[in-house]
Amino acid sequence: MSKLNHPIVEQSFAIIDREVGKHQLNPQEYALARRVIHATADFEYLNLLCFSSGAIAAGIRHLQQGIPIVTDVTMVKQGITSLVSQTFNNPIISAVEQAKRAEAGKTRTETGMLRCCSKYPQAIYLIGNAPTALLALCQEITHSAIKPALVIGVPVGFVAVIEAKQALIEQDVPYITIKGRKGGSPAAAAILNALLILAAEMQ
Repeated sequence: MSKLNHPIVEQSFAIIDREVGKHQLNPQEYALARRVIHATADFEYLNLLCFSSGAIAAGIRHLQQGIPIVTDVTMVKQGITSLVSQTFNNPIISAVEQAKRAEAGKTRTETGMLRCCSKYPQAIYLIGNAPTALLALCQEITHSAIKPALVIGVPVGFVAVIEAKQALIEQDVPYITIKGRKGGSPAAAAILNALLILAAEMQ
């Protein structure tokens, strides 16, 4: 039991554990999956989360070092602010807040993400809403040789979502993603919050 979890959250986790039963995830992977299930009440996430080798370890290590966290939208930022403040006080930057208006041919979130890439090339990137932001980040990794500490790319929807996640999988960076169309801001925040708790417990 973590001191960072509310007792009701721990009760929910106990229910989830009973309903999940046996599974194929290692303890750290399951900690992330369980928190996403808690945030969404969707047990399919148990089999939809996808981790690159060493991604969880990279996330834990860099969170402990206080590295900046760049989110695509304000909702994701709001979802992690409380736990960040209770643990490592990492700076949190919302990409959409970095752009008052969209550049020609780009979304506002994409515009802000490109600015964040130049300012924070080694940050943890947390994308839960905008596939255009994830695609822009992947293009910057490919062409500008930025090296994020970890990319959590879990946008939700129907347009360019699967393509953006596939682009992430093809990058040479640690990543966590969700197969298919599912994801979203609650799932993104849940993954990062689970990593924060693992990082805090390991110190």
